[in-house]
Amino acid sequence: QDRLVESGGGLVQPGGSLRLSCAASGFNFDLYSMGWFRRAPGKASELVAAITSNADNSYYTDSVKGRFTIARNNDLNTLYLEMKDLKPEDTALYTCAKGKDALFSRAPHSYPAWGQGSQVTVTS
Repeated sequence: QDRLVESGGGLVQPGGSLRLSCAASGFNFDLYSMGWFRRAPGKASELVAAITSNADNSYYTDSVKGRFTIARNNDLNTLYLEMKDLKPEDTALYTCAKGKDALFSRAPHSYPAWGQGSQVTVTS
């Protein structure tokens, strides 16, 4: 059974940094793309970043380009999201998701397994 467990969220001041981790189990991690979604209060879920199974390609939503970096370690079955220069508008529940195959999609329905999420709050 697919299992995804996020960690690393928390409270940070504007301009600060956090690194989210997502520990995967129950499937062959290195065969699937992965994504990070976020959902802010009162807003729809959005794909923040995604990465192919072998990390040769990645995607970022415009608002995080240059500040966030998605990465994965297939030997450790772990997905990461490095977040720098955080802004109050980055405040959200961040959730990692398993893609349906090696190539990522922007559509949430293309991600069949999701974690519980890790809260990131950016405030002074």
